[in-house]
Amino acid sequence: MLFGKDAPGENLIVRGARIVDPAQGVDTVADVRVDDGVIAALGTDLEPNSHRVVEADGLVLAPAFVDPHVHLRTPGREDEETIASGTAAAAAGGYCAILAMPNTDPVVDSAAALGSLVERARSEAEIPVGFLAAITKAEGGAELTEMGELADLGATGFTDDGVPVASPGLMRRALQYGAVTGRRIAVHCEETTLSRGGQMHEGEISAQLGFTGYPSVAESLMVERDLALAAYERQAIHLLHLSAWESVQALRRARQAGIEATGEVTPHHLCRTDEAVRTLDPNVKMNPPLRSESDRTALIEALRDGTVTCIATDHAPHARHEKEVPFEAAPFGVTGLETSFAALYTHLVEPGLVPLETVLERMSTGPARAYGLDEPRIAVGARANLVLLDLKASYRITADGFRSRSVNSWLLGETVKGRVRATIANGRLVYAA
Repeated sequence: MLFGKDAPGENLIVRGARIVDPAQGVDTVADVRVDDGVIAALGTDLEPNSHRVVEADGLVLAPAFVDPHVHLRTPGREDEETIASGTAAAAAGGYCAILAMPNTDPVVDSAAALGSLVERARSEAEIPVGFLAAITKAEGGAELTEMGELADLGATGFTDDGVPVASPGLMRRALQYGAVTGRRIAVHCEETTLSRGGQMHEGEISAQLGFTGYPSVAESLMVERDLALAAYERQAIHLLHLSAWESVQALRRARQAGIEATGEVTPHHLCRTDEAVRTLDPNVKMNPPLRSESDRTALIEALRDGTVTCIATDHAPHARHEKEVPFEAAPFGVTGLETSFAALYTHLVEPGLVPLETVLERMSTGPARAYGLDEPRIAVGARANLVLLDLKASYRITADGFRSRSVNSWLLGETVKGRVRATIANGRLVYAA
């Protein structure tokens, strides 16, 4: 379930855009009329009547994005992000819906914690937001949460993101209970006995820099285990922020074998490698870490061939003082909501590595489908969830340009191409530039 402000839909006309809806095979130039928040007509020279007109000649209109992996830091670290600031950042990034992770303080592991967030979202969220609840109490890996009660209150799914469920037996029971609720289990795949103390990807560069390495097998080993459990239980599973060649190979084999498994990858893992760590910039430190060029190539191929069906930002804001320290002392995590499309367009679409249509689908339909949400689409009768994109616009990413409360972006100082000009979420114009 998604929660946000209960506001009426608007009357809008988006005039003259190139409409690209990959899931429906649509690529045409037309006007789109929105009546009371619902797409009422597609055509040419639609009469504006009392509608607000958004001129879009030369721009691309696509289904708005869905981010299945966001850290809103509420409750506990509102200095880093809030529901209001995080959803405003998402609107600026072209998102019509986001899913928030439960590793807050306190953890979202009870009816009280979830209920409080739902109420805050109804008054503060600029776009609809869903909340995942924890798999285990306090994400301690010892006791399952009351999944049935949490699902009844609106939990979109269950995850202990930030930490793995170390016990295979408990993970198996989580899959069983998750199936009863009808909600997806999403897993952070990390074997901590292999990754403990790791600061970056284990390889030639970590050896040169003298940093403790975080090997790719620490991820892929747990990916294999969780896919095996999902196969045995014949239950669905979602793999969070994949980063390694071995991991996508395992997911590809599982999907070919008929396992209902989905996976996500982040813009930073698709666009950067561990070479970036040579700068010692704490803003390129994340978990899982940036890996080798061969890993990046494997992720791109998996995105192209449909093995990976979701792009997720893993938006993880941190206060300035937390990142303004030596690399090895800095926390893991980077922001991404406001820069994801531009990063992907600049580093994947423009060089010809991935078609625009694939990026749009993996940012919209793919994530919505993985969690059983309504899929954004440009069709008469559909709720208006639209993003207007300027593919020709170039701009520089600077710290003063964010709506997020945090600025720990891995793209700071870079000039990118592809700008979000407007976002319509749940029938409302929530962002315009």
